[in-house]
Amino acid sequence: MEKNGNNHMVITLLQTDIEWNNQSLNIRRAESLMDTCQGSDLYVLPEMFATGFCNEVEELGETKYGQIVDAMKLLAAKYDAAVCGSLILRDGTKYYNSFLFVKPDGEIMRYDKRHLFRFGGEADMFSQGENRVVVEYKGYRILLQVCYDLRFPVWSRNRNDYDMIFYVANWPDSRRKVFDTLLKARAIENQAYVAGVNRVGDDGMGLHYDGGSCIIDFKGEYVGRCPDNEEFVLTEKLDIEALRQFREKFPAWSDADEFSIGTI
Repeated sequence: MEKNGNNHMVITLLQTDIEWNNQSLNIRRAESLMDTCQGSDLYVLPEMFATGFCNEVEELGETKYGQIVDAMKLLAAKYDAAVCGSLILRDGTKYYNSFLFVKPDGEIMRYDKRHLFRFGGEADMFSQGENRVVVEYKGYRILLQVCYDLRFPVWSRNRNDYDMIFYVANWPDSRRKVFDTLLKARAIENQAYVAGVNRVGDDGMGLHYDGGSCIIDFKGEYVGRCPDNEEFVLTEKLDIEALRQFREKFPAWSDADEFSIGTI
């Protein structure tokens, strides 16, 4: 599928089987999948796409000059497209589950995961992100979110400041129905495109992941879906003008309640 300008964007989701704790292999795997679908405007990888959902932060955490970040920059330049996904990022003495959006020119936008999955030990190892991040790219405004953030609608509430949400995830199959349901809910309530990108396979903790990666439109309808339990590349063309027309025809966003997010 060829790239398009103006109102359209070609987006590719990479539903990968992540080899536990093997950065080099997972990066090569991502590149080989991108080679099969060249021509996208952007590529979206799962949460912790290079390591799996690991808590060995001191061993695996890297700075913005590390192997994974360098690889993302090289891939973005190679395919002349944005490349995004999350990794363990070290910032001084703190560690974050950071969602990086890397543009072809090397510019990096960073979102640190706000809601840490304490049941899996994430809150004990990682620091909580504080800032909501919207990236502007090729005429689209994209809200960056990570996995467990999906359960907290206030954090992703559209303030008429974005057109699409990316949720990158390592979401186990035991809670898959929740993943499917909440992705649709976020699309409908925010009148936005939503892309959910999950992994497949088994991790080093014995959890199984069956995928469910998909793109949903602003009416809650599937634009495209990956098959379950297999590595898959999904490429779709999105139309921002269709979104704008729908918002003008049905401006539910204009009746939303005013609110602010703060700490007590």
